[in-house]
Amino acid sequence: MRYLAFDLGASSGKMALGEFDGRRLSVRPVHGFKNGIVRMGDGLYWDFPGIWANFLEGLSKACREAEIRSVGVDGFNNDFSFVDARGELLMPVRCYRDPRTLRHERAIYARIPPRELYMHTGNQLAPFNTYMQLAAMVENGQRFFFEHAENLLMLPDLLVFFLTGSRATEYTLAAETQMLDLNTKKWIPEILDAIGFPERLFAPLAMPGTVAGSIAPRVRAENGIGPIDCVSVCEHDTASAFLAAPAGPDSAILSSGTWALVGTEADAPVISEYGYRHNIANEGGFPGHHRILKNVMGGWILQQLQRDFALEGKVFDYGRIEALALAAEPFLCAIDVDDPRFFAPGEMRKTVREAALNAGERAPETPGEFFRTAYEALAFKYRDALETLERLLARHFRRLHVVGGGARDAVACQFAANAIGRPVLAGPADGTAIGNILVQMIASGAISSVEQGRQIVRESAMLREYEPRDVAIWEERYQAFREKYSADKAAD
Repeated sequence: MRYLAFDLGASSGKMALGEFDGRRLSVRPVHGFKNGIVRMGDGLYWDFPGIWANFLEGLSKACREAEIRSVGVDGFNNDFSFVDARGELLMPVRCYRDPRTLRHERAIYARIPPRELYMHTGNQLAPFNTYMQLAAMVENGQRFFFEHAENLLMLPDLLVFFLTGSRATEYTLAAETQMLDLNTKKWIPEILDAIGFPERLFAPLAMPGTVAGSIAPRVRAENGIGPIDCVSVCEHDTASAFLAAPAGPDSAILSSGTWALVGTEADAPVISEYGYRHNIANEGGFPGHHRILKNVMGGWILQQLQRDFALEGKVFDYGRIEALALAAEPFLCAIDVDDPRFFAPGEMRKTVREAALNAGERAPETPGEFFRTAYEALAFKYRDALETLERLLARHFRRLHVVGGGARDAVACQFAANAIGRPVLAGPADGTAIGNILVQMIASGAISSVEQGRQIVRESAMLREYEPRDVAIWEERYQAFREKYSADKAAD
């Protein structure tokens, strides 16, 4: 059986073809493209028409190669647009890094205080959440969109809508909007009322593993696409990525890409005062696979440093970045990659230097020093996040399982092993696409459970293990980092 997974990331997107022969699953890309933030005036946006065009191109290419059973869409969460009753898109899709939420943060939290928001939902408190974006629209005098729209649709749901005509809010996307009760799966009136947002604008919830609809006849005719079902997968990319991690319950999971999510699975949300103080996120997943995690800035800083150097004509691919980092002086300086100053795009090298100097550290100078500083700081934050989760859950994780694009980064994986003092298992690198496909396989009856799918991944994927090295010096440096930047210190 053949399945298609459209996986949209903040820096790139791809259409992947999965083939299951009854025992093994192989996945390969059939189309890829660059994605990125578009600045217009003071706003940050996504090129949604370009994303849609690449989605159709990937579908068309795949249909020319093979007979396809179904397609699923996943991507980053929280960004959205509105459509009217006729299906017209009412506004461009803003990027979650748009500064409007930070501009209005004080006024937004005056409507509902942060602790009350967290206790309602268990979602991470962050400027990029859908609630924060909607509240910023209200503060900007843009409530008129609420009056003229028929539905709010999240970005992956927009793609499904234009593909099939089906209006739905996929559960794993809804579960991180900061407006949904994760226990009842109902929208929370107190939060909606705080910004005057009508509940009618939410399309019905769709659970992962259900069929959203068939590709619309016009889309099929214009693009040479066959009669394919579109399945509601775990449309939040992190939810899909976690499904592809076959390491077992004694391992924590790191979904590594533009963002890095360190977490584990649980049967139900864990919402507590400790979770609030440490800003631990509860996120919805495939039934029985609720996620509890800490969000770390991830590969974003490396991507932005790479971009800064490219603007000066110094183009480094990831192999070169890894080599430069390994050759640079170790532990030159320590920065907190979750400092809010790193959230916005642009001038990342300047921002890293400022953060280092403000912390009383030596500032990096060479490309290798910048890259190594980011790698080391990320590794320390992974350990900090891991230990924070262990205290919350009273559990000990024997190792860390890295899935997603970061599983290809040998430096990041080795530094993570060094910092946490435990083995790191890396792979599959296409974890998000694989998790997407596993849900389609469940929907089609090819497999019966996530556990069966994970066993298939164990037998199909090439996994690499990294053992800790130079443990004593990494421990010494981590303790110094923890004294300055740890989650416990920030929460006190």
